[in-house]
Amino acid sequence: MVHTKTSGGFLISQIKQLQGRVFEKMLKESGVDAFNGAQGRILYVLWEHERLTISEIGRLTSLANTSLTSMLDRMEEGGLIVRIPDNHNRRQTFITITEQAKAYREAYDLVSEQMNTLFYQGFTESEVTALGKMLSRIVDNLK
Repeated sequence: MVHTKTSGGFLISQIKQLQGRVFEKMLKESGVDAFNGAQGRILYVLWEHERLTISEIGRLTSLANTSLTSMLDRMEEGGLIVRIPDNHNRRQTFITITEQAKAYREAYDLVSEQMNTLFYQGFTESEVTALGKMLSRIVDNLK
């Protein structure tokens, strides 16, 4: 167990803030301004899974259900997602993406690739792998 004072948590927070701003700017410059970064995480998991419940989206994005509901409302108003009632469970609703949202996938993936290149600029492949493993351990510790 490490007892020395570290600034890892602060640095991770700072990285998250800076990365979010840069990613938003890159999306806008690519003509993708129909959604913000957090909404992009929602779209990403829907692009990967096609149809999910709100709680599944929350688990996969680490977004709280309270903020998720309002984000989904805005995304629905923007024509990005559709809510589909579950025929077998009246209390459950599925979220799926629209054709409009599917059209953003290619541009989003390109910006994500550019972001990764910037993120790991100057790192060796082994450093990237080691960092990924260490960050995954922190995530596991927090769960």
